[in-house]
Amino acid sequence: MPPVSNGRPKGGHEAENDDTQASKNPFTRYYAQLLHQQNMMQDNIRTGTYRNAFLTHKADFQDKVVLDVGTGTGILAFFAIQAGARKVYAVEASGMAKHAETLVKANGLEGRIMVVKKRVEEMELPEMVDIIVSEPIGFLLVHERMLETYLTARDKWLKQGGLMFPNAGDIVMVPFTDELLYNEQLGKTAFWSTSKDFYGVDLTSLQKDAQAEYFAQPVVGYFHPSCVLAPSAPVRHRVDFLCVTHADLQSFQVPFTFRAERTALMHGMGCWFDIEFAGSGAGGNTPVVLSTSPAAPGTHWYQCRLLLPEPIAVNRGQTVSGSMQFTANEHFSYDLLLTVRLDGTNIQCSTAIFLQDQSYHYLNHPVVTPVGDPQAAGIGALGGEGGNWAPAMNTTA
Repeated sequence: MPPVSNGRPKGGHEAENDDTQASKNPFTRYYAQLLHQQNMMQDNIRTGTYRNAFLTHKADFQDKVVLDVGTGTGILAFFAIQAGARKVYAVEASGMAKHAETLVKANGLEGRIMVVKKRVEEMELPEMVDIIVSEPIGFLLVHERMLETYLTARDKWLKQGGLMFPNAGDIVMVPFTDELLYNEQLGKTAFWSTSKDFYGVDLTSLQKDAQAEYFAQPVVGYFHPSCVLAPSAPVRHRVDFLCVTHADLQSFQVPFTFRAERTALMHGMGCWFDIEFAGSGAGGNTPVVLSTSPAAPGTHWYQCRLLLPEPIAVNRGQTVSGSMQFTANEHFSYDLLLTVRLDGTNIQCSTAIFLQDQSYHYLNHPVVTPVGDPQAAGIGALGGEGGNWAPAMNTTA
């Protein structure tokens, strides 16, 4: 997913047809470039898991008509054909559609993969489809708001009883401690707190406002499982793509309660997502899971950390509760409101975070944990394609 600044991707050329609605979406312009498609395609966890999910559920794809939403280069359409699909409608609103057509022709699949250069909201197909596939995922699952397009395709073109790959996604949250990260972010405001004579002007009165802006940025990067204060009980909020509504995604809340498993300063919430490919269950196949957990191999999505403006001292056994409110915004992303309470005390804080204004943090390397070896990371239990814990469950559906 692209790095963004002020709700817009960094870089990117204009897509074709600048007067279309699609070209007004900054992510459409971003994805019209092969170098950005390459970045995603070379994420072997992402690409390999999608292919594995399709091939694992070959019985579902055999002789079926498939719709690929946001096909990009067409890679998922090719995977659908490899899994046995009879026909694929590959929809792409950006200028990348011409490259998808080139690949379809070069691979001799003109009669089976039809590239449709339209927005999903505007396209017309000659038939309903058996399966919809897509990679509509952004940071923290919902950034970019492509899930809404996925749902539009479902509502208009999926047959009754049809399948979606992926069929669900989970937002996962844990409390974390990381004094180095907190001090690093706080240190970025030193310019304002120390500039009492900046060319004759005292700037220190703006330090608090500057701090609020820095701490409103989600920190995107890998973090080590050892940072987690409640590793055995993360909270998981499920979004079921088969039945969630557009209204559900406009505003939703994730409540949480954690019991600290060690004494430390809590600096905020660590977050990631998992997506699931369950298929129909035909042939006894188990769901394939793509996880971006800190206990799983790294992906281009990394993880997110949401910092509190002031850390909270938590003793082992104390309970931390609160909620995260998600509200869709005009930047193709979400405004977050994180509220945290230390139960049994009067300590409480709330902070606003803007998901589109990511700060990138590359000091840590991805944790590569062999599948089925949870103790190697010392956190939870792995399954499927990566971290697959057994936390408390909330549902958006």
